[in-house]
Amino acid sequence: MPILNVKKNSYGLLSDGSKVHLYTITNGKMSVCVTDYGCIITSILLPDSQKGNVDILLGYSTLDGFVNGNAHFGAIVGRFANRIGGAAFSLNETKYHLDKNDGNNMLHGGFDYWEKKVWKSHKIENSNGVGVIFTRRSLDGEQGFPGNVDVTVIYTLNENNELTLEYRATTDKATPINFTNHAYFNLKGDSSGSILDHELQLFADSYLEVDKELIPTGKIMSVIDSPYDFTAQKTIGRDIEKTDFGYDHCFCVRRASRDKVLNNVAIVKEPSSGRKMLVKTTEPGIQLYTGNFIKDLKGKNGVLYQKHAALCLEAEAYPDSPNKPDFPSSILEPDKEYHQVTKYCFEF
Repeated sequence: MPILNVKKNSYGLLSDGSKVHLYTITNGKMSVCVTDYGCIITSILLPDSQKGNVDILLGYSTLDGFVNGNAHFGAIVGRFANRIGGAAFSLNETKYHLDKNDGNNMLHGGFDYWEKKVWKSHKIENSNGVGVIFTRRSLDGEQGFPGNVDVTVIYTLNENNELTLEYRATTDKATPINFTNHAYFNLKGDSSGSILDHELQLFADSYLEVDKELIPTGKIMSVIDSPYDFTAQKTIGRDIEKTDFGYDHCFCVRRASRDKVLNNVAIVKEPSSGRKMLVKTTEPGIQLYTGNFIKDLKGKNGVLYQKHAALCLEAEAYPDSPNKPDFPSSILEPDKEYHQVTKYCFEF
């Protein structure tokens, strides 16, 4: 058997009879499982000297869990990840109204989540390794956004334990675009525990100030002398009690540019196992979320997930950028292509 390998199996049926598949991508050392239901990354298994391997992602044990769950575990998020204030924006003299699914605001695309759709899929091999390519068309008006948007999502794994997430999109009408993956990581593989002892470094000198509804105020704040300073490695729990609600903030990538260069944005270390994850992205922002709103959520193997059971590092455009002209633009024009690359690189 080749070291790099992709296997496709049945994952179940939806209530409308749609078939769902599970792909297992392996490199002889680690494995990643993804499904064509919502482009969800269902598990990442890393080797463990005591247990054989451990799953470092929160999620569900069955397809039904992902169908009925609403925590976005491992899911594709679009058309617009994170929040748009007031669930509305104006573009080319037209005002567009979106779902108010987060108070008065839109979060992760509104009620019509992309993670609840079956995508077309097939195996792929490219310069980033082997994996799966997913495609679908988001029709004009879906989630309230303008334009027919053709979307491609590619997940690949290589021999160097690098999981690459690549996103592409084209549109026939100007529209906001902001894709991400909402994987919840616990490098210890102990989803009943906490990530507050994980050590984190962010290559970001500033972050977006938010109001009480977590909508950016428009101010870009220095992290220096604040609980948001991860420029030097520190445990996530060291300053979290000095924040208002935990970390759910977009940090501004230090070397981000319009040239879409792949930059180092985060390093996470789990001290007891020695596992390490390096995150790279072409995006200007990285959202750090520390599972602040998780409570008694039944996940894999019946484990009840609790607050701070995992962290998310979501590479993205700045939230509410359609309403913030001073933020980097997230508008995709018909003559352009959206292209994002994010890598999760593992050491164990």
